[in-house]
Amino acid sequence: MAAEAVLINPTVPATDIASVQTRYDSTVIQELRDPGAYTISGTDKAILRRLAGQVAELAARPIEEEKRESWYRHNALEPTRPLIFCDPENGWNEIINPGQLQCQGQLGRWWEMLLRKEVFWGTHMGDDYTIQPYFNTCHVHVGGYEEWGLKETVVGGDDGGSYRWDSPLKSEEDFDKLHFPTIDLDATTTQRMFELAEEVLGDLLTVRLRTNWWWSLGMTMRVAFLRGLQQMMYDLIDNPAFVHRIMAFMRDGTMALLDYLESEELLSLNNDGTYVGSGGLGWSRELPEPGFKGKVRLCDMWGFAESQETVGISPQMFAEFIFPYQLPILERFGLNCYGCCEPLDSRWHIVEQIPRLRRVSISPWTDVPEMAERLGDRYILSIKPSPATLSSYSIDEDQIRSDLRRLFEVTRDCRVEVIMKDNHTIGNNPQNVIRWCEIARQEAERL
Repeated sequence: MAAEAVLINPTVPATDIASVQTRYDSTVIQELRDPGAYTISGTDKAILRRLAGQVAELAARPIEEEKRESWYRHNALEPTRPLIFCDPENGWNEIINPGQLQCQGQLGRWWEMLLRKEVFWGTHMGDDYTIQPYFNTCHVHVGGYEEWGLKETVVGGDDGGSYRWDSPLKSEEDFDKLHFPTIDLDATTTQRMFELAEEVLGDLLTVRLRTNWWWSLGMTMRVAFLRGLQQMMYDLIDNPAFVHRIMAFMRDGTMALLDYLESEELLSLNNDGTYVGSGGLGWSRELPEPGFKGKVRLCDMWGFAESQETVGISPQMFAEFIFPYQLPILERFGLNCYGCCEPLDSRWHIVEQIPRLRRVSISPWTDVPEMAERLGDRYILSIKPSPATLSSYSIDEDQIRSDLRRLFEVTRDCRVEVIMKDNHTIGNNPQNVIRWCEIARQEAERL
């Protein structure tokens, strides 16, 4: 599970910058308290250029074109060996810790982390992630998909730990305090950031302005934060009309935001090496849709929704209270992904109604043989092994190999990708992800 993006405060000490990385590094929401923080010193520039040169060299290797072609075929449902992708999420902080970063300025350290991750992917990881000759900056803005007028108060959560929250939507009287999400762009700073990246790296990597405005459009995560997960469950029985009211409001607010992003030409294509859904890369020749003339429409993109928070409700409740509000959103996209950590076995007869559904999450709690039989070669099985296998310093390689071999045998007639993600820790041992990828590749190639 992941947040939409990272909130960066330029007043945070530079030594803490690696602790706020997520897989959505290139889509940072900047809180502009000190515009002077957005500078790159000569020393930091030299460090960034050295790393960018390495990324450019890695991106130019023939193997990158081979991997891209595998993803193109895979996403088109053509037969390939199972594709492997590892994004260790919080584990990145154990692969590239703050002490390893050489830049001194906060922006330099942020960009350094992005580049070092690409270098690690290209030189050590050993998965099918594609290195691209790009460096992305984002739109500097306030507001966005997470802002609905009321905000939960989080207690705990320090250093990636557990937390609870005090939900603000305590009664129906509070409903009028909600509003649709809006985006307030800082065009001047956005341009300054882009031009700075061009100045520092533009002759080595192509600088692009790209912002991931959301992670999931499933909405139930936001409802759980607003209402409280326990209260949300009670409402399904005690106050079903209120649940419908909330979900309708979330749907309409989401649709309005998507309309705004589309009309203002703020969307970016994700049919390249962009991470899409809850795992997998977006390489696709089916997108953008015919008639594309440069302005990105929702129909030119991959869409994604999930509903992990409602894993405890019946398929009938899911079909009544959740899915009808997700469906009109997903209908707007050219290709779709669905699911994250929730098992979809009992919901598949509902979820399969999504138009142009291509990528289906197979979580560690899923009956894999059953879903393999249901999906066959008509969808991508985006399989998520348990990240717990990498959480201790020493991993059980024999068990990992045995589990993957059994998984590949059961799904041998399917279109399969295996995604290692959701890692809170990799046991402070970067070799764990390297070795996992090596084993996964070996077992995939056995087929």
